[in-house]
Amino acid sequence: MHNGELVRDYLHRAAVRRDVIAEFHRRGNWADVVRDCQAIVELALKALLRACHIDPPRIHDVSAVLLDNQEVLPANAQAHVQQLAEASRRLRRDRELAFYGAEDLVPSNFYKREDAERALQDADFVLATVTEALKH
Repeated sequence: MHNGELVRDYLHRAAVRRDVIAEFHRRGNWADVVRDCQAIVELALKALLRACHIDPPRIHDVSAVLLDNQEVLPANAQAHVQQLAEASRRLRRDRELAFYGAEDLVPSNFYKREDAERALQDADFVLATVTEALKH
């Protein structure tokens, strides 16, 4: 399935989230940085899949779909497919925990600046790689 407008919308929404995260980061709200980085990665990777005529599943981690279909991805995405998949898996793992916490874990106490920085690196890498891949 390919809907160019939907692909552009996903990328636009991912880019807007990246801009908004700066405020969470400025305030030291590390858990929300991590949570929103996951959304950036999810939207960007689903845009990539849609652009390649793959209907992404309605799940938060599309790493298996990326790896199973890497031969149809644009060349620069193929070159980085392992890193893209790892970022998706890593951030998916923290998605609910960073947002809701758990009985024994308060997100604002658990997530540290280092966690937020790693999530930002993943989100920036995925967004830049997908944006570049879809230019061609």
